[in-house]
Amino acid sequence: MELSNIEDSFERVAKKQKLSSSKSKEIIDQVICEIEQALASMRSDHDPTIYVDQKSILTELKTKLAVIGPIGHSEGSQRELNISLSKHVKVLEQTWNPDISKAYRNVDFDTHIVNQIIINHFCRESEFGIVDCLINEASEPDGVLSRLQFQEMDEILEAMKSRNVEPAFTWVSTNRARLDKSVSNLELKLHKLRFVEILQNGTREDAISYAKTCLSPLASRHMNEIQKLMSSILWAGKLDRSPYSDLIDPTRWEKLSKELFQQFCNFMGQSSQNSLRVVVAAAVEGLPTLLKLAKVMAAKPDEWLAMKQLPVPIELGKEFQFHSIFVCPVSRDQGSEDNPPMLLPCGHVLCMQSIVKLSKSYTRNFKCPYCPVYTLGGLGARCKRLYF
Repeated sequence: MELSNIEDSFERVAKKQKLSSSKSKEIIDQVICEIEQALASMRSDHDPTIYVDQKSILTELKTKLAVIGPIGHSEGSQRELNISLSKHVKVLEQTWNPDISKAYRNVDFDTHIVNQIIINHFCRESEFGIVDCLINEASEPDGVLSRLQFQEMDEILEAMKSRNVEPAFTWVSTNRARLDKSVSNLELKLHKLRFVEILQNGTREDAISYAKTCLSPLASRHMNEIQKLMSSILWAGKLDRSPYSDLIDPTRWEKLSKELFQQFCNFMGQSSQNSLRVVVAAAVEGLPTLLKLAKVMAAKPDEWLAMKQLPVPIELGKEFQFHSIFVCPVSRDQGSEDNPPMLLPCGHVLCMQSIVKLSKSYTRNFKCPYCPVYTLGGLGARCKRLYF
């Protein structure tokens, strides 16, 4: 979303506010100065030889204050500031439509899936009290297992923040078969963290003893890494100035915690990203297009609410692209189970329904609309279904 206009408008308001504040302070200082001078003149009446006409002093003060015009100047600067603020509000309204409900369309939701997404979100946020409440009130007993699994992982990650790897080792031991199947080296990385901690805070003998006990069983698969760790013993006490300074990278604990969580989500068949956050972020990015489309379709509200497929594409960033989507270059329809993309022998790809419609225009041969030379004898006889 383009925010440069809002930034420029805000800067203009800020400048007006500073100018108004500066003018007000200057006027107040002048008023205070005149009042203090008048008071000083009036206080000279302690000298009986000097006659002080207080009434004339007050009249003169009133005249000076009228010339300064503090109220008029304040009202003028405030009026200019209010005009700038009003313009800024209009800029905000042009950028952000306050009534986003106009983009609403009738969409069939699976209540169970929505509940699971919300429960999953609060599990990831470690709000297990809210999760228990949602499971009970929404009658979602299936969320209990996810809650227990996420709580276990949350305890592991909290322990990692305190540089305690014992809970992580327990989890790795329980899931060793699945980790081996996915060719994961989490166990080795956990041992590396502990080995380096021992090397920094203990003795070389302690580090060697730990390597013999815990690293030697992994030597057949991770010999190079283990050799690197053993060589680092020679630099004990000065790893920061050694060729192995990466072993004490301050972010290594955080990186391994993130990898551990990703592996955990992988075992659960979920993305490591928070689904609810992704959905909301994608919706915010696509909202301006939906609002414009809703404005165009305002004259046909029934058609807008009943629309099953948007007539215009909504461009989202690469962070929201999780799998390939094929759009037929002929019909502009998105590939689906009922209308899969088909690979023609010439190398071009069309949706099956487009091939069926185009074939009706030819009695014997089907001509690819993107291939001026090649023709295909027989409807789809040599086409290959790509997916779905």
